[in-house]
Amino acid sequence: MYAIIKASGQQFKVQEGDIVCFDKMGLEPKSEVEFEVLALDDGELKVGTPTIEGAVVKGEVINEGRDRKVIIYKKRRRKDSKLKRGFRRDFTRVRITKIA
Repeated sequence: MYAIIKASGQQFKVQEGDIVCFDKMGLEPKSEVEFEVLALDDGELKVGTPTIEGAVVKGEVINEGRDRKVIIYKKRRRKDSKLKRGFRRDFTRVRITKIA
């Protein structure tokens, strides 16, 4: 059984027991969080318009942190022009506990 949820402007396919990293939500560890369900598959696929009434995915916040640094490097051909920048994404790690 899996569900497609919407969180932080993105869609995720989740199952019970999955650990998913979302954009930073500003929640405390061990707190509960609920997500909107866009589609649910429990033998047959149910698709909401836009969400399924009464369907809920619950999760438990594990921690918040920062991801590894991603290096953005641009080198242009002429005039010895180059640009190097880094980026670290803030995230919230959530364990999916229940799909109902």
